[in-house]
Amino acid sequence: MKNKNKPILLKHIETPIGTMVACATDKGICMLEFLDRKLLETELKDIAQREKTTVIQGESPYFPLLEQELSEYFAGKREEFSIPLHPMGTDFQQRVWQVLRIIPYGQTWSYKQQAIALGSSQSVRAVANANGMNRISILIPCHRVIGSNGTLTGYGGGLWRKKFLLELETKATSQ
Repeated sequence: MKNKNKPILLKHIETPIGTMVACATDKGICMLEFLDRKLLETELKDIAQREKTTVIQGESPYFPLLEQELSEYFAGKREEFSIPLHPMGTDFQQRVWQVLRIIPYGQTWSYKQQAIALGSSQSVRAVANANGMNRISILIPCHRVIGSNGTLTGYGGGLWRKKFLLELETKATSQ
């Protein structure tokens, strides 16, 4: 059986906090993860299965804009991203990720606040789990979610990166 779907394109992008792996479909960026993320191989297999295709290295028309916007973000000059995204997940995960995108730049919410914004205050654990399944780091800002006691909790890229991103945003908003 010949595969009719276009492959998902993959590129490595250097950032101040490490190499990231970007993947894109025709619809937009479907993955932006750190190269050293433990679940990276599993995530690549999952997106390939979801799209019934393969993941290959290549140049997507989305990659130049992604690199430009990430560069501006790390320079403290971009608060919102305009690049098209193609997050892949369940309906619940999609709703959770939509809420992540409304958390203002330079601010943090607790998982409880995120669950309330979702209209499901009792689903804090499910929300936290869906955040963990977010494959589009930084652009879908799961780094802005912290524990209700103010502690930095769970971040697939590592807590040191979460701290870096939050400090970057706080510094940029205070200038």
